[in-house]
Amino acid sequence: MIIGIDTGGTFTDFFWLESGEIRVLKEPSTPEDPARAILNGLARTEHKFSTIIHGTTVATNSVLERKGAEVLLLCTKGFEDVIEIGRQNRSDIYDLNVDRPEPLVDRDYRIGIPERIDFDGNVIKPLNISDTLIENIKKSNPDSVAVCYLFSYVNPSHETETRQLLQNAGIETYWSLSSEVIPEYREYERWSTTVINAFVTPVMDKYIGSLQNQLSVDHLRIMQSNGGSMSAEAARKQSVQTLLSGPAGGVVAAKTVAEQCGLTNVISFDMGGTSTDVSFLPGHIQTTDEASIDDLPVMLPMINIHTVGAGGGSIAYRDKAGVLQVGPESAGAEPGPICYDKGGNQLTVTDAHLLTGHLQSQSVFGNSITLNKGNAEKIAVNIARDLDVEVPELAESILAVANARMERAIRVISVEQGYDPGDAALITFGGAGPMHGCAIAESLGIPEVVVPVHAGVFSAFGLLWADVVRDATQTHIVRTPNIHWNDIQSRLQSLQQRVKSDLLSQGLSKDDIRFEWQLEMRYQGQSYQLEIPWDNNPEEMVEAFHQRHSAKYKFRDNERSVEIVTLKVKGIGEVKKPELPAFDLNEQPVPEAIQTTISGFHNGTPQEFTLIKRDDLRPGYFGEGPCIIPEQTATTFVPPHWQFRVDEHQHLRLTGKNSD
Repeated sequence: MIIGIDTGGTFTDFFWLESGEIRVLKEPSTPEDPARAILNGLARTEHKFSTIIHGTTVATNSVLERKGAEVLLLCTKGFEDVIEIGRQNRSDIYDLNVDRPEPLVDRDYRIGIPERIDFDGNVIKPLNISDTLIENIKKSNPDSVAVCYLFSYVNPSHETETRQLLQNAGIETYWSLSSEVIPEYREYERWSTTVINAFVTPVMDKYIGSLQNQLSVDHLRIMQSNGGSMSAEAARKQSVQTLLSGPAGGVVAAKTVAEQCGLTNVISFDMGGTSTDVSFLPGHIQTTDEASIDDLPVMLPMINIHTVGAGGGSIAYRDKAGVLQVGPESAGAEPGPICYDKGGNQLTVTDAHLLTGHLQSQSVFGNSITLNKGNAEKIAVNIARDLDVEVPELAESILAVANARMERAIRVISVEQGYDPGDAALITFGGAGPMHGCAIAESLGIPEVVVPVHAGVFSAFGLLWADVVRDATQTHIVRTPNIHWNDIQSRLQSLQQRVKSDLLSQGLSKDDIRFEWQLEMRYQGQSYQLEIPWDNNPEEMVEAFHQRHSAKYKFRDNERSVEIVTLKVKGIGEVKKPELPAFDLNEQPVPEAIQTTISGFHNGTPQEFTLIKRDDLRPGYFGEGPCIIPEQTATTFVPPHWQFRVDEHQHLRLTGKNSD
């Protein structure tokens, strides 16, 4: 048996199939020791699993909370401050008090090493590490060492020689060489990525090692940021690959459901307890190597996910100007929203849903948590009085503010990237997502909302569909008319062999591995490039770049030279996917026998909602809002003027009455 386990900020989710039937579980997260929630949940399943695929936030939280390893950075002499100076880009050009992110390595732990290699890979100053320096490094006893030299992506000899010298001197530690972590140009981004790997790898190594010792499973795989999984052993060495481990599972799941529903363009909308993650899928999962975490660049292939601090646990408050705000601070798992009755005293989005009637006191998590509406009302009355509004209006205002933040996030990954959200369907999931899906869709002109089966544990669902993926990149700058395509192909084949060896070492069969080649290309003089899939006819690659540039920027320049910048190979080790059950459709209105009526509020006025338990819905049933559809792990809110139907895979398909 195989199980997917996704650790979130509020809950840890479990998803597995048993005799062809879906089984799910939610366990409160234990942020101080994430493994404890996993072990607690596994004990509750009462099953022995052969394989666990795990989405984790350990590496992410390590960076965000600055609770990683003590790192020593060895770099080319004179460039000790690269990771602090960064680039001149300002996130807000009108803010005179912008704070730059604190580097992960203190100035005293950045050591310049006499050495120099030029851009062609020629050694112009030999490596020189003195015995005194070696002794000083020994005394400092760093947890981890990052080695970042100029142009090591062309010639890595000085970096590998540095590691060998220090190992021969008896220095045993974690090693992160930029030429191994990310052999690409742009020293700031390369060094930042390498330092992050050095910072989180000891933490992840300890965490995964502890899990392996406590779990009695044959295989433990860790979800990567690029949408694939990797062996636990690989994750312990290159932990920077796991920074978006949890959210990546949700995007993979969204792609799977999109294929089941016959949808091409979809927006993945994952609203959990602490944040919302969104991604646009134009028929495929989009990746980027321009991501960042806590404003620190990470130059590795990662799913193009945009995150905002708006979740079910996001706290509502009045700012200094008296304006209502929501998030990014969250009540988290402890104490959680006020209605969880765990000692919380600040109003959250979940409390607002309870006050409007979208949530019922015993309609979540299989009745394992009884929501205390009275607690929420006590706090809401005081805030509403200060804002001179009634409690229902306050609750709906909290939801509206949260929706506005999430709408902006969707515009970032759609409109700002040249995509019209109106051409896509919204796949909404997470514990809180289905309560907001229709409102978000109405604001953005999205015609259809899909609430997948077991939406509250959907990221864990996606882990079971994740192939084993490894990426290899190499900077190689050459421009037309001097591009020799045979040489490019030879270099790509060399990268492919490296990826193949890596995947085979993880126990995959060569018959299950396929490869994708890409070139990063740009016009001469540009600073950024576009990814162009390798064509069997390489002579068409330049034209493919012109066309892609025109599609994205509405501009092409046939007279300007085109540069190849980076070569990329993705190896995909395909794993056997579980088969979700499909059912015959018995199209009919939802029977009145399984409906009840409850009172709530909508648009500032009292409203009667139809309550239908999702477990009672059958494939082919259809109905219309306003209604509330609770299930074990989430609740779906269907507003007035929206209708729903249940498809053959038991996904809810919601459309506005005026939608085509």
